[in-house]
Amino acid sequence: MAGAGAGPWARAAIGPGSADAAGLVAGYLLDAVFGDPRRFHPVAGFGSAAAALEKRIYRDNRAAGAAFTALAVGVPALAGFAAAAATRRSPAVRAALVAGATWTVLGGRTLRRESRIMAKHLSADDLDAARGRLNHLCGRDPSGLDEPELARATVESVAENTSDAVVAPLVWGGLLGLPGLLAYRAANTLDAMVGHRSARYARFGTAAARLDDGLNLVPSRLTGLLTIAAAPVAGGSPRETSRVWRRDRNDHPSPNAGQCESAMAGALGVRLGGRNVYFGRSEVRPFLGDGPRPSAVHLRRAARVSGAVGIAAAGIAAGVALVRGAATGCASR
Repeated sequence: MAGAGAGPWARAAIGPGSADAAGLVAGYLLDAVFGDPRRFHPVAGFGSAAAALEKRIYRDNRAAGAAFTALAVGVPALAGFAAAAATRRSPAVRAALVAGATWTVLGGRTLRRESRIMAKHLSADDLDAARGRLNHLCGRDPSGLDEPELARATVESVAENTSDAVVAPLVWGGLLGLPGLLAYRAANTLDAMVGHRSARYARFGTAAARLDDGLNLVPSRLTGLLTIAAAPVAGGSPRETSRVWRRDRNDHPSPNAGQCESAMAGALGVRLGGRNVYFGRSEVRPFLGDGPRPSAVHLRRAARVSGAVGIAAAGIAAGVALVRGAATGCASR
């Protein structure tokens, strides 16, 4: 039994930090076992609410976009802060809320499943099925893609979304608990909705895109480092993966995607990048990595790497939450 002279780590063992840590681990396990909720997904509900808000306040300028982003992210963040404050002295309730939120915002199992489904279609030379499945992972036009290009699109999506849908929410959950989980997922969802380049969102979507970029600066780089460490699960070399990552990570036009994609290219020993065709536009991306274009076998390996990175990120997030709880305990003395 801890007495009055017990250190901050003993107090943190029953405090908000440990409740957050337990909730993060439990939520990660729920996602690993069950994947995304099949019905009434809260993220889908948030997307519908954000779309309704957009219709009301849309204007073709950055100020309207900034107001939209502030409201759509601020409300979930404030709800998270309120719930965290209300459960400060109820660790079991707090852990349950964090577990539910973590399960809701993660997408690791779904991401890995989609990669394996795509690998199955490509292994069977069923390009029609593979093309029909690609929109589960990314927004590229699949109609003219052959097997290597379908595989490349999948690997790049798995690499980027390992950061966006796994590492980043865990990082922000570790740093801030419930508010971090909810605010990050809201910002990332808004970026997917309005942050892309188009005539409608060129100005309105700027705030959402910049916020998402900022929130992913640290998680994307952590994803790159964890991918280097996880390279052996795909038969890769950490040393070679690190070489490719250091050489190619800043060549990508995105400040974050290149961190993840270059590391995945190095871990798998493949070359990513090239011409990406979306609906109505195309972009040419620099090449990342060395070796052949990806194939079905690389999709299964990418899923293994993503899974290993997710496990490591969950452990790191739980550790960060415990440290935060101990530091808060010290500060409150």
